[in-house]
Amino acid sequence: MPSPFLAEHLLFNPAVPATGAVPVIFAFPNEYSVGITSLGYQIVWATLAARQDLQVSRLFTDAQEPLPSSPELVGFSLSWELDYVNILSLLESLEIPLRASDRTDHHSLVFGGGPVLTANPEPFADFFDVILLGDGELLLNEFIHAYQEIRGSDRQNQLRHLATVPGIYIPSLYEVTYSSADSSVQSIQPIDSAIPERIEKQTYRGNTLSASTVVTPQAAWENIYMVEVVRSCPEMCRFCLASYLTLPFRVASLEESLIPAIDRGLQFTDRLGLLGASVTQHPEFEDLLNYLNRPAYDHVRLSIASVRTNTVTPKLAQTLVKHDTRSITIAVESGSDRLRQIINKKLTNDEIIQAAIHAKAGGLSNLKLYGMVGVPGEEPDDLEQTIRMLQDIKKAAPGLRLSFGCSTFVPKSHTPFQWFGVKPQAEKRLQFLQKKLRPQGIDFRPESYSWSVIQALISRGDRRLSQLLELTRHYGDSLGSYRRAFKELRGKLPDLEYYVHADWQPGQVLPWNHLQGPLPQATLIKHLATATDQFGESTKQLAPL
Repeated sequence: MPSPFLAEHLLFNPAVPATGAVPVIFAFPNEYSVGITSLGYQIVWATLAARQDLQVSRLFTDAQEPLPSSPELVGFSLSWELDYVNILSLLESLEIPLRASDRTDHHSLVFGGGPVLTANPEPFADFFDVILLGDGELLLNEFIHAYQEIRGSDRQNQLRHLATVPGIYIPSLYEVTYSSADSSVQSIQPIDSAIPERIEKQTYRGNTLSASTVVTPQAAWENIYMVEVVRSCPEMCRFCLASYLTLPFRVASLEESLIPAIDRGLQFTDRLGLLGASVTQHPEFEDLLNYLNRPAYDHVRLSIASVRTNTVTPKLAQTLVKHDTRSITIAVESGSDRLRQIINKKLTNDEIIQAAIHAKAGGLSNLKLYGMVGVPGEEPDDLEQTIRMLQDIKKAAPGLRLSFGCSTFVPKSHTPFQWFGVKPQAEKRLQFLQKKLRPQGIDFRPESYSWSVIQALISRGDRRLSQLLELTRHYGDSLGSYRRAFKELRGKLPDLEYYVHADWQPGQVLPWNHLQGPLPQATLIKHLATATDQFGESTKQLAPL
């Protein structure tokens, strides 16, 4: 099989490494087609590869460039929690000890970044020497510069020096204590006064956002050129990591950033992806549509990430149809106005129905909605209202294919709902929706409740989970493997109920208390209180306040 790297068209100029350049391996813990479709991975790789003082090789689970025999730095971009298995496998393939505590001065420094590690690195902390918290635009060059300053030093001095750089987290320099082996975290403290007590996520605030650095037919989205239109989301749904962790909401400058980036990329491909948590809320989105509707771009295939409901207009739908897109995706979460108020989803059923009408009028053939069960404060009637909303959409836009993807609420760090656990009744609620919706011709697509539980385990986990993750991988990385690992480690860490289903109290020490996100804990607690004030009497007593 020919190397996938041969099909790449680079949109940047890699540097020729200087004599004595630092040998670096930058890995994505999944297949090449998945990794090369990650805009974050592309940007970090291009930033590193554009430096003369580095010699960078890429590594995927199924492909690699020629690798240095003695890399000084080995980095990972982690976008999905369960890819940790592949991180461990790749470290083994490089003959690097899995745990940072087992590495010596002769081993590579293992660093990592990406949304998973920025949100809560603690379950993976024992596997990394260095973790970069926040936006690569700020962190990467600072990290490399700091490393160059102490390149010839011993490992401990290197780590202590790197710990002084804002946004760089060195897990081994922090001691975690527990109330008991199988209960909550008691404290997280630096090992001495020279190490900062808290590490603050670094936030890039410029108006030039990311765009693809490579186009290839081997990507999961063949030959796609991706442009980041916005970063974060102004809506701030109280469960949403993509909003809270990446605040504030930033937009790319249309004239200085977006249009030049689009023009550059479309010289090499006819497929364009507009990325962001809330793309259509760019203040000049209408002007962007007008630009893409010029005759010169009639041949371009256009994809847009999930859009805000009240921005779905016939013009938007017509533009998508013109550019070979037949569906649009909207996150509605629920058909219950009360529940949407609890989660701060500023949306009404009338707006959702109008979006469906506009989608059909503009020529779209499919409307994809995303919802959630097990949301804090949810009651059985909220599910009935979701069913009625979907029925009303079908009546209002007959002939429009309707699909409803539904997940289970998973608590995420740095959000107001981080204190809530997963509700076990969510599994039956998914089954209830399936029973009610599929006979009505609605394409119901539930996500696995069992894997949502595992996602919650990792999203709320502390360092003790590293033992569990290693055992789970050893036993085959299946749902049964997690159960077997918990059984073997009984008494050495809390049980699944604590990590996944328990509601935690705002006063307790969270595994990520030493890591500062965009908003302080006191602000998150205020947002939590605003939500729980709207709970019904039957659920109010369950709130963690």
